[in-house]
Amino acid sequence: MLTGQPEASRSKDLLAFLFFGVWYLKIVDKHTVSTTLDIGSVVKQLRDIRLASLQSRNRSGNPPKLPSRKIICKVVEGISSSLYPHRLGTPDVNEGGIDYFVGHMLDVSLRDLLAQLKLELQFSSGLETLCELDEQRAISILKAFAESLPEIRLLLDSDLRAAFEGDPAAKTPDEILVCYPGIKAITHYRIAHLLHLLGAPLIARMISEIAHSATGIDIHPGAKIGPSFFIDHGTGVVIGETSIIGKNVRLYQAVTLGAKRFPTDENGVLLKGNERHPIVEDDVVIYAGATILGRVLIGRGSVIGGNVWLTRSVPAGSNITQAQMLHHPIDDGHPVEVQKH
Repeated sequence: MLTGQPEASRSKDLLAFLFFGVWYLKIVDKHTVSTTLDIGSVVKQLRDIRLASLQSRNRSGNPPKLPSRKIICKVVEGISSSLYPHRLGTPDVNEGGIDYFVGHMLDVSLRDLLAQLKLELQFSSGLETLCELDEQRAISILKAFAESLPEIRLLLDSDLRAAFEGDPAAKTPDEILVCYPGIKAITHYRIAHLLHLLGAPLIARMISEIAHSATGIDIHPGAKIGPSFFIDHGTGVVIGETSIIGKNVRLYQAVTLGAKRFPTDENGVLLKGNERHPIVEDDVVIYAGATILGRVLIGRGSVIGGNVWLTRSVPAGSNITQAQMLHHPIDDGHPVEVQKH
């Protein structure tokens, strides 16, 4: 059909033919879907379920919006680049403009964070609009958060040093900062934990889950973790909400600091907020696959071997291995005396 035509004309005819084919397929596909499925019925059923769910949670009418995961992700990236502008910021920033860059990133990130804080507080209150008291509370949280950023930087510096000193494969701290998933997860945790303490638990949890999705490391923002913390490799690490970890602690992949039991009230409703996760003292190493459950105490300087299942406290300087657990299991039949922290 196109034989004998000039090259430009043949190209134009071919392009028109392709456009017609795509248009025709879309029409046929749309017609097939509309005649095969009753979309309107599905929409109505989803609406009924949605409205019933909102009513059961007293969110009928005009439910307040949640903070935006997309914006929070942007906020964390901006704050991280402000903390480490040479490594996590723009590559072309020079020494003369570094303070300007940091100031600009903080201004943008903190403005976005303030808007998200207001959304969380409004959502928590259940009100249609943000009250003046929560408006001032959001500003106070933001101010305290911004003033604590130098402390966050110092904590992260200690984490980087611990990673560099603890991993023979690491060539420089810079490599760790830009490559290691453990440092990414810890950075998110340090930011999230601060917001959790200041009264923004929902945003804090969202930040932790952003890191969880990216790294496979799940650290609840409520956990308390001291300086010089290192997670090597990291995939599958879980650190529960009420865990307490001292300084200079090292974890390897697939370590779980979890709860042993989930107590309920007289009506069978799960009790929340109780202390149910381990306490790990200073200078402890926990190797890959170890699972430590319940409010137990791992004494200072202990080493917990790979794949150990531990539900009892161990004294300082302990060396617990899987073989030891098989031949001389730690008795689990008695209550554990745990030092209060």
